[in-house]
Amino acid sequence: MKKREHSFKVSRKYFFAGLSVLLVICAFSVPSSPGADKTAGISSLDIFKQVQMFADAISLINSEYVKEIEVKQLIHGAIRGMMKTLDGYSQFLDEAAFKDIREETKGEFGGIGVEIGIRDGVLTVITPIAGTPASESGIESGDKVVKIDGDITRDLTLDEAVRKLRGEAGTEVSITVMRDGGEMLEITLTRAVIKLKSVKVSKIISGDIAYIKLVEFQERTAKDIDSSLTLLKEQGASALILDLRNNPGGLLDSAIELSDKFLAKGELIVYTEGRDPEERTEFFSTMNPEHGVIDIIALVNKGSASAAEILAGALQDNKRALLLGETTFGKGSVQTVISLRDNSALRLTTAAYYTPSGRNLMDKGIEPDIYVAPSPRRSEKDDKDDVREERSKLFEKVEEVRSPDPDDADDISLEPEMEDEQILAAVNILKGVRMFENNKRKFTHDVMAE
Repeated sequence: MKKREHSFKVSRKYFFAGLSVLLVICAFSVPSSPGADKTAGISSLDIFKQVQMFADAISLINSEYVKEIEVKQLIHGAIRGMMKTLDGYSQFLDEAAFKDIREETKGEFGGIGVEIGIRDGVLTVITPIAGTPASESGIESGDKVVKIDGDITRDLTLDEAVRKLRGEAGTEVSITVMRDGGEMLEITLTRAVIKLKSVKVSKIISGDIAYIKLVEFQERTAKDIDSSLTLLKEQGASALILDLRNNPGGLLDSAIELSDKFLAKGELIVYTEGRDPEERTEFFSTMNPEHGVIDIIALVNKGSASAAEILAGALQDNKRALLLGETTFGKGSVQTVISLRDNSALRLTTAAYYTPSGRNLMDKGIEPDIYVAPSPRRSEKDDKDDVREERSKLFEKVEEVRSPDPDDADDISLEPEMEDEQILAAVNILKGVRMFENNKRKFTHDVMAE
């Protein structure tokens, strides 16, 4: 068993517990001495015989198939087939897809802004990313994507689906989604440049209660949260609502580093177990927390996945925060991207992760401490349309009426937080806790005075 007190300066590993992945360089080779190694009870000689059969099949197709076909195409097709026999997160990445993965880690790409995965054999929305075409169109976590541009997605790999959804900004893509209950919706979206920022909103929303909306775990997430929260505390914040709803995850190291900002030194954050049960790696907090006193409520929903679940589980199991909202998505595995000889790669599930109390979240998710149903679904476009309508009525009352410019909508300061039932519930709970603590202190003081 490995006990890791994480060190980010020595070596940064890109484990992806969701959107992101660990980049590892390696080469595949057939054993030079058959029978030399044993792996999971299968001898290298057995593997060698199977590889020979595979080579025979390629040779037959190459010589006998009705038309000429590239060997590379055969090999890539065979690897894709192998990956389909595994879980819904493992996949083959050809050279173009591997390049897309590397560009994605830079935080910018062209697409509709949705995180997807395979659940129960069906292409499923994990979460729409806030502020993107997917979010504004009303796409929801849990939507099953059954068609893309009219083509049924039944036989699409995850990689193929991602490539169909991505494209040059300004181009359109049509998707058909099925919701729980069988409702079918066809939605046409215009692709945009998706710029991923880990912190979307950071402000005081009521008295001394701060609100931070965290949309993804990137390299700078812990530093961004730290600087945002430091500034909010300077403005008088002593409680935090940390919004992890519709957060698809990201870098595992980032979730661990952020947990370190809130947990006492030496607390278990998460542990992973690979194929060998002895290969258990534990991650502990390593320093005195910079924000170890502030009261926290973390908001979660079915779009909270992967690294977001790691943070939520660490805060919940260590009694550091209350979780409020809905059960999370249940993405309890770690993927590793391993490059192959021809600049293609395998994205392979290599470990499962567990919360400090030993919960594996795969397909189960984390139950909140307090369940609060979400507010009726409203898109960001709905909010902007309402503001435009109110502004139009206002200007009708003055002499010079002008039609609102749609391009001005982004300049309008919206305050949707206090209309959100889950955020309101969190605010009320924090206020109630404060009131109880103040009354308790007052009662103790009065008793001692007597």
